[in-house]
Amino acid sequence: MTLALTGATGFVGQAVLDEAARRGIAIRALTRKAQEPRQGVEWIAGDLTDNDALLQLAQGSDAVLHIAGVVNAPDATGFTQGNVTGTKNVVEAARQAGVPRFVLVSSLAAREPTLSEYGHSKRLAEEVVQVSGLDWTIARPPAVYGPRDGEMFELFRAARWRFVPMPPPGRTSIIHVDDLARLLLDLVESSPLVAERIFEPDDGRAGGWTHKELARAIGKAVGRNVWAPSLPRKLLLGAARIDRFLRGDKAKLTPDRARYMSHPDWVSEPERQVPPALWRPAIETYQGLSTTAQWYRTAGWM
Repeated sequence: MTLALTGATGFVGQAVLDEAARRGIAIRALTRKAQEPRQGVEWIAGDLTDNDALLQLAQGSDAVLHIAGVVNAPDATGFTQGNVTGTKNVVEAARQAGVPRFVLVSSLAAREPTLSEYGHSKRLAEEVVQVSGLDWTIARPPAVYGPRDGEMFELFRAARWRFVPMPPPGRTSIIHVDDLARLLLDLVESSPLVAERIFEPDDGRAGGWTHKELARAIGKAVGRNVWAPSLPRKLLLGAARIDRFLRGDKAKLTPDRARYMSHPDWVSEPERQVPPALWRPAIETYQGLSTTAQWYRTAGWM
């Protein structure tokens, strides 16, 4: 199999490259910057706005795995361009190249499209794929953690100081990036089990994690007992405005993200579980958090 891959240089994409190498899957990967040669990977220079590069990416491939997208943008236009228009361009390239199979990495945020511009853009991207005429499957991961992640890293770093402020009370699911990578490559193989379906994978913990449970689990991973107060929504939005003012486009906590985080239920829906015959999570979460914390230490992140 030859797989066309977007988002290969990102957090999830790198895990997919590692898993594809283990499986002997040839990858044609889109990249905006020159990359070091990697066995089994053909780098295609371009981005989601470059239709010629996308066509080159898709030609000769058996399937497309579309991971690339925008998780942080200053306004709705940024999300639309990165997540909706970008997905349209990748779908059109797959059509022109005659690639029948298409797997989209979306987000649980798409389940509640009125909460955030990000979630709205991911829902629209899903709709683009659903009407594409391709053999499609959509994965909506919850919060993804693991080595090389710069998003949940903020919680690990806070836990070292024993203070992990969390959103208003609620529950969330999480998944290790290596489990997600295995799932995405499993979904690339077309079968009646996955045709035209949306899946919400997780770590296998029924009912997910309360925010305090997750904070304490991360604290345990870094060897700390932590205090994890729940921040009121108004305070979270205020902190987001301050972060935007101080760090501009590099802000991690934006008003859009604060609105998303304030929602009380980001637990993967049981009716959207992946069929066990196809995939199960393999990484126990406490162990996964511990090895992630160790990676951060070894890499000099904390």
